[in-house]
Amino acid sequence: MTAPKFTTLGCRLNAYETEAMKELAEQHGVDNAVVVNTCAVTSEAVRKSKQEIRKLRRDHPDAKVIVTGCAAQTEPATFSAMAEVDLVIGNTEKMQPETWAAMKGPDFVGETEKVQVDDIMSVTETAGHLIDGFGTRSRAYVQVQNGCDHRCTFCIIPYGRGNSRSVPAGVVVDQIKRLVDRGYNEVVLTGVDLTSWGADLPAEPKLGDLVMRILKLVPDLPRLRISSIDSIEVDENLMQAIATEPRLMPHLHLSLQAGDDMILKRMKRRHLRDDAIRFSEEARKLRPDMTFGADIIAGFPTETEAMFENSLKLVEECDLTWLHVFPYSPRPGTPAARMPQVNGNDIKARAARLRQAGAAQVRRHLEGQIGRTHHVLLENPRMGRTEQFTEVTFETDQPEGQIVTTAIRAHSDTQLIA
Repeated sequence: MTAPKFTTLGCRLNAYETEAMKELAEQHGVDNAVVVNTCAVTSEAVRKSKQEIRKLRRDHPDAKVIVTGCAAQTEPATFSAMAEVDLVIGNTEKMQPETWAAMKGPDFVGETEKVQVDDIMSVTETAGHLIDGFGTRSRAYVQVQNGCDHRCTFCIIPYGRGNSRSVPAGVVVDQIKRLVDRGYNEVVLTGVDLTSWGADLPAEPKLGDLVMRILKLVPDLPRLRISSIDSIEVDENLMQAIATEPRLMPHLHLSLQAGDDMILKRMKRRHLRDDAIRFSEEARKLRPDMTFGADIIAGFPTETEAMFENSLKLVEECDLTWLHVFPYSPRPGTPAARMPQVNGNDIKARAARLRQAGAAQVRRHLEGQIGRTHHVLLENPRMGRTEQFTEVTFETDQPEGQIVTTAIRAHSDTQLIA
């Protein structure tokens, strides 16, 4: 028997779900298959997914090629039409044991429908079990939410993930207790729209309530992180946790997307530039060692040079350190794809300027850490991360998975040196 090969494109949540699929495939004895977990966040992501499928077919000519993920969910016909593809399954189906149980034996493709993709909008629950401990041996990721109720004009993801669904707090806490018992020193809460957690649960709790509950009920958890958040939806309890809970790590990744009010309105975002600046100032006042990452799109339709400058200035005004820069590319089926587009060369140039600004911010952050003492969680014997998620390299082996206290003596372009 040949174990299935899995390839993941896109976000951390996709990678998390790939680990869950591996377990399901193993449980049900799936043999001689390659599985591609696709991404749909940009047109480029879809192109890379197709490229990967063709490469895997060349490398594994006798295997069954199974395609799933957000691009498969939003464009099933596109992928089922590819000669290299044997089976297309949706984002809900890929998490169901019966999907994998039906794949036993060498001829399973001929016995099932080629496209198994249901209406994602009809899904009302998110599985809370999935997996225990995806990540390094030091850090585990726990999915607490899936889907999104918002309809930003550039984004196809709600059509790949469905509406927002939350994992109940009790299920999350139990999972984190198991992870701590297994020796994990850090847990990261993940989701598609994390700050919407709880809106579909009884009493409509907020993300801050979940964070406080985890820290109270799992006292042995050394470090808790939250992944990308929408700063306009941050609740009072989350701000309270930022101010008072040292086990909540001082690093937040903000879904900002732009720094110009007109572009934000055309994106159908829920905040304005002043909201982003105010939030970052308030969070840093509560937690002076706080660092921010952020998503920013360069060249959104109708963006003028002056509008772009507002996004560029936001990097310093919010004191952003870790930038994820996305050159805009139209996604068919989204409102932004029908808006007047920016010249492609201008988009590339603006993205480069944003990345340059981000690199300068990283250098400034690294220089500010020299001489400081940090608690570093080791991902491997020679590399770990500070509380602010900054990489630290060591000249001698350290205990993998443990938190070590060390002084920072220098830095490279992207890392601290202990």
